[in-house]
Amino acid sequence: MSNFMPPAELSKAFLGISKAKATNSAAKLFVLGILAGVFIGFAAHLATTVATGWTISGSPALFGLKKFFIGAVFSCGLMLVIIPGSELFTGNNLMTIGLMNGDITIGQLLRNWGIVYTGNLVGSILLAWIIAAMSGLTDGAVGGTAIAIAVGKVTAGGGSHNLMYFFRAIGCNWLVCLAVMMAIAAKDIGGKVFAIFFPIMAFVTSGFEHCVANMYFIPAGIFSKAFPGAVQASGKAAQLTSLTWGTMFTQNIIIVTLGNIVGGAVLVGMVYWWIYVKGTTTD
Repeated sequence: MSNFMPPAELSKAFLGISKAKATNSAAKLFVLGILAGVFIGFAAHLATTVATGWTISGSPALFGLKKFFIGAVFSCGLMLVIIPGSELFTGNNLMTIGLMNGDITIGQLLRNWGIVYTGNLVGSILLAWIIAAMSGLTDGAVGGTAIAIAVGKVTAGGGSHNLMYFFRAIGCNWLVCLAVMMAIAAKDIGGKVFAIFFPIMAFVTSGFEHCVANMYFIPAGIFSKAFPGAVQASGKAAQLTSLTWGTMFTQNIIIVTLGNIVGGAVLVGMVYWWIYVKGTTTD
């Protein structure tokens, strides 16, 4: 007996998954969305901590290895989302498999996405407040890293920023949704862990953009601005005016969300529906 579902069976499994997600109560979806935002936030804080201190004589050192370790630890976020269970907007982009097959309606899809997205945002900001504003963990070097990450996410690229981040977001959720599919395909917890680890490590190491992760990273930087030690450690004092709740959305979250939808809902969900589900018996 195989210890994983083959691609055709896996793709059809998302019909039932889509129906369950589409018909779950709004209250449960919202709370599960908050949990997913918190879980991704835990991973983002861990990644921020691991990203701190990688310099030799003031110059960046071991750039690729640093990125690898950041990606490696960030993968625990999707493990927490998938294995204990919660609702993550980017993973739920795979509900287009059910939509394309006529098993759920566009209204049900958008209802799920809207509730879950809002829950993810609330959970992410809540954890950012707990860690970056209240715990004291970002009053220093880690806070400097949090600020530097957040400033980079709302200022990089100049006039080409939005287009650049749109394509980074496509690559991100292409890998995230493949990780979700592989985790569902695995029939034991070890298989799920390995299935999640490699694609998530790959997207973070590659420098792609995830809207829910950024719902933590940017608020963590905003909250860390309150600590002079963090501001000094960041080396970004001159750019702090660009790091606001408004630029969080206009310079990052909105365009990254759109790119994530293309990467997950279209390039994974719709493609796998067309290859393995369309025209087949799904009873």
